[in-house]
Amino acid sequence: MTDTFETEKAQASGWFRELRDEIVSAFHALEDRQGGDAPAGRMEVRKTSRTSEDGSDAGGGEMSVMRGGRVFEKVGVNISTVYGVLGERAQSAMAARKGIPGMKDDPRFWASGISLVAHMQNPHAPAVHMNTRMFWTPHAWWFGGGADLNPCIEYDEDTAHFHAEMKRACDPHGETLYDELKDWADRYFYIPHRKRARGVGGIFYDDRNSGDWAGDFALTKGVGAAFLPAFVPLADRRREMPWDEADKDVQLRHRGLYAEYNLVYDRGTKFGLETGHDPDAVLMSLPPLAKWY
Repeated sequence: MTDTFETEKAQASGWFRELRDEIVSAFHALEDRQGGDAPAGRMEVRKTSRTSEDGSDAGGGEMSVMRGGRVFEKVGVNISTVYGVLGERAQSAMAARKGIPGMKDDPRFWASGISLVAHMQNPHAPAVHMNTRMFWTPHAWWFGGGADLNPCIEYDEDTAHFHAEMKRACDPHGETLYDELKDWADRYFYIPHRKRARGVGGIFYDDRNSGDWAGDFALTKGVGAAFLPAFVPLADRRREMPWDEADKDVQLRHRGLYAEYNLVYDRGTKFGLETGHDPDAVLMSLPPLAKWY
């Protein structure tokens, strides 16, 4: 496969930036709706960079992080576009997992995406994760992504709402797709050493290459666009609920599970660190405070 995807790459990276801007605006509005003496939280934005082994330009992105807001204890919405040559470990992992021949002969890659993780002040408000991405090599391209809800105090109606919005995003692309991606998420967001899921699930997909780039991109945009209607009503519903120290203890212990998963199993964390991306951006998903016993 020759590199005929410059237009498609620009469309994908441009969409991820547009989605980031929309989400940041919505999160600022959430902060403004929450009363309190403290100032409403705002995202701090800084550039991130990736360093190639030979010191050449390898891309980067922008890290948008809010700490200590009225609604969000910590939330990050990162975008990145990185490129270069995969190292031997990444080449081997890619070839083994995705069955892509020729990676050793031509290990160039390009990847762009958006990654979001929100940890909330109120223990009744659920933490949440979302990401979508496009990956290109001279041998194949694919999309991946998904979103999953991570409440420490579960509410059945919140879970039902979140999954309904994810299903709404999937349905135009196949009547069985939601069930397939929900099952994939249930398997992927599982913590084997704890023998439990890290949350109440959502959808997940990777290696998405149906041969129809526009169709797969449309699915990816649909998943990204579904995030705000899936999550913001839940944050609005829970952000002013009373809570006590026992609730906070439950939240901190649940965050410990989240940290364990992201450090031990998450593919995005491993890929980001192995390919030399800014470690602060890669580890943005970690909670500000957590507890273990």
